[in-house]
Amino acid sequence: MHLAPLDIIVVILYAVFILVLAQLVSREKAGHTKDSQDYFLASRALPWWAIGTSLIAANISAEQIIGMSGSGYAIGLGIASYEWMSALTLLIVGKYFLPIFLKNRIYTMPEFLKRRYGKNIQLVMAIFWLVLYVFVNLTSILWLGATAVHTVTGLTLETSLIVLGLFAGNYALYGGLKAVALTDVVQVLMLVLGGLVIVYIALENISGGTGLTGVIAGFHALVVREPSHFHMILKPDNPFYKDLPGISVIVGGMWIMNISYWGFNQYIIQRALAAKSVREAQKGVVLAAFLKLLIPVLVVVPGIAAVVLSPHLSRPDEAYPQLMTLLPSGLLGLVFVALIAAIIASMGSKINSIATIFTIDVFKAVNKNASERTLVIIGRLTGITALGIAMITARPLLGSFDQAFQYIQDFTGFFTPGIVVIFLLGMFWKRATEASALTAAIGSVGLSYVFYNKWPYISAFGALGRIPFMNRVGYVFLICLVLAIGVSLLEKPKTETSTIDVSNIDYSTSKTFNVASLLIISILIALYATWW
Repeated sequence: MHLAPLDIIVVILYAVFILVLAQLVSREKAGHTKDSQDYFLASRALPWWAIGTSLIAANISAEQIIGMSGSGYAIGLGIASYEWMSALTLLIVGKYFLPIFLKNRIYTMPEFLKRRYGKNIQLVMAIFWLVLYVFVNLTSILWLGATAVHTVTGLTLETSLIVLGLFAGNYALYGGLKAVALTDVVQVLMLVLGGLVIVYIALENISGGTGLTGVIAGFHALVVREPSHFHMILKPDNPFYKDLPGISVIVGGMWIMNISYWGFNQYIIQRALAAKSVREAQKGVVLAAFLKLLIPVLVVVPGIAAVVLSPHLSRPDEAYPQLMTLLPSGLLGLVFVALIAAIIASMGSKINSIATIFTIDVFKAVNKNASERTLVIIGRLTGITALGIAMITARPLLGSFDQAFQYIQDFTGFFTPGIVVIFLLGMFWKRATEASALTAAIGSVGLSYVFYNKWPYISAFGALGRIPFMNRVGYVFLICLVLAIGVSLLEKPKTETSTIDVSNIDYSTSKTFNVASLLIISILIALYATWW
């Protein structure tokens, strides 16, 4: 597969347009110098439409488009639970978490922990998130993105890594969150348009028909020919049950993964923290929730279609790039641009959040009197450094995995139970202490390690090593919750030191939010009832 001249023109036009747009929206008024709030939180002035689209742009990248399509190829529609359950999680975040964060004018998640518990937990979690974002999230986007660029253009993987890294750096480092969030509107439009094109072409190829009739016939043929790929709830005898363990995707560990990701993940929640108001943030969250309902159509269905069109791929993650070979000139350039848009948008989000956490929670904690100009410079230097590290380590870390999306979920599952315990107790239980938070953080990693490893003497206590990772996340969460509550109760009550105000929080929501929530819940019930 190679880009034709028309495809190359489409790609160049996109690249120039995005870079110019990022520079335009980053401009400050005459006489105003960009300060840390401008750079890291877009002056706390993001409108709802920018918040909603930017949430999706930060979330959907190579690990979703390529990685989740690969999981669709291997597992089937069940992997869509990550997207559809996220829609419900976003509603919970909008109603119960954002009012607390915005009332307290939080910059970063580690800052919340410092103000609620103390500086020790702030440093521990800041370092954890920096390591996670650089060595797991940023590297996975770069590697899977470079794989797609290599497949489409014929460039070497190394060259593709460098091109993506340099483009993302130019796009995100100068303007900060404002440049990232406002241009994300265009990125998401490209993502949706490109996704619909590849679904359309793939289903037409399956049916042999044309137009909407051919698409409908193609989907029907896909369901008939691959019925095993159309189950949302996997049975224990399914070879991928360890990845999606049955009912746990609805009532178990999936909730812990989603609440951690959408509620307490800096590069996600940072968009909502930059909102004009709570109501504006909640409208943005609703928009993102509706978009999450659409994502499986764009990324999972193509993966399943590839089972019929390319049944003998050596690796599942080759499914989406392989489908791109079916596209005619012009449309290939459009879909390729959509893929690049998703990669660049998500990379920009990660880079900005890495810079924010290091600058605010590490550098500023040591250099309390640093000027606003210095903070912005440190943020940019941090972004450059993180990008360089990710470009160097992407291949060694990700090159050997067949399903990168599952690798990411499995790795982050070591930490998410403790994170959810720490934040939920911090927001909703005044008695929680810093010692209990540290216990949850350390216990999460330690217990997950014990459950994960198949040591013979552990197996004697019930084959703990064979527990599916999502169930493991749920069990570790419950144990860490009990441990944290126990440690808090064992300590004598201390003088109130928290500067987080959780009193008199207004949890009410607008009529629009409530109606939209009911509609989203109804759609989810219909989806699971249809594909159970």
